[in-house]
Amino acid sequence: METRMAVIDDSEAIRTIYNHEVEHSAVTFDLRPRSLDEQRAWLFDRSGAHSVVVAEVDDEVAGFASLSPFRSKPAYRTSVENSIYVAESHRGEGIGDMLLGELCEMADRHGFHAMFARIVDANSASIALHLKHDFFDVGTEVQVGRKFGRWLDVKVMQRLAPGPS
Repeated sequence: METRMAVIDDSEAIRTIYNHEVEHSAVTFDLRPRSLDEQRAWLFDRSGAHSVVVAEVDDEVAGFASLSPFRSKPAYRTSVENSIYVAESHRGEGIGDMLLGELCEMADRHGFHAMFARIVDANSASIALHLKHDFFDVGTEVQVGRKFGRWLDVKVMQRLAPGPS
């Protein structure tokens, strides 16, 4: 198992993992699967400090993670939001842990001060993963999304860069 920066040729594998979650879970609030062209555009738009990392197992993309801008206003430029998706067939193998570790290192290298995670509906595995990487609970947004006919809460967690602030 290893991580590397995503390349455009990873679009289909990333799309497959992501679309599974769109169709079968509430971990993303997207309601419609992405087309291959949309996935390529999404990946093409992410480079530099806001990049995508993939985890490979036996030359297969088993998960991916990204850093995205936290908000569009300039004062937020030192904050990012993370996203992590692991293929259902590879859950429980430590891939999410490896990907989040890589994202934290990447955020620190690029000088981001705050990293946020927005975790839907008290996903205990994701909360535990983020706690392991020094995230702390900053609150819950109540009934901010609706999917599969039910209201969804979002837990907000945050990690601050180590060292002086």
